[in-house]
Amino acid sequence: MDFYQFEREALAAGYASVCGADEAGAGPLAGPVYAAAVVLPLGLELRYLNDSKKVTPKRRDALFDAIRQQAVAWAVASVSAEEIDEWDILNARMLAMQRAIAGLFPAADFALIDGNRDHGSRCAIEIPHRLIVKGDSLSASIAAASILAKVSRDRYMEELDRQYPQYGFARHKGYGTDLHHQMLDRYGPCPAHRRSFLKKWEARHGQP
Repeated sequence: MDFYQFEREALAAGYASVCGADEAGAGPLAGPVYAAAVVLPLGLELRYLNDSKKVTPKRRDALFDAIRQQAVAWAVASVSAEEIDEWDILNARMLAMQRAIAGLFPAADFALIDGNRDHGSRCAIEIPHRLIVKGDSLSASIAAASILAKVSRDRYMEELDRQYPQYGFARHKGYGTDLHHQMLDRYGPCPAHRRSFLKKWEARHGQP
């Protein structure tokens, strides 16, 4: 399949600049959700480019640099744990992607969005767009966005690990692993935790 099929279709429909957008970190118990938007030169071949979950960390790091060097435009944005608690995770995901799209320079006038949701109750993708389920495996620009979002978030969690070394954030990136739950039981949550994601933990520990 042509990795640029969806980009070509949008350009053929009259749009001038097509970006892909994706987010990373919707599921973890701690840290922000990150998103990226990327406009690639049509037909650019980047070795190993794929859904970030299917690419090794070493290759993700190499792609992270290559994408930023060769993209027409790229932007990364995040929504904090506090904002996730305030808005809920669906709204946070949409807000992160919209922030990334809005950060592109030069701007895109059409977006390819990974997944099947383009809005929450309060936040939405604001430019013309198309939803593509499993888009990070089907569209080069969405795959590139998935790499930038994933690597950016992982690096942030490694920084957070230096600030709160007791939780092991560099190892599990905030996801609800056994180790993370053990450290939560031992130390309780820190400011980087999403309190709205800890309802079961709080109920188990008798916290409001």
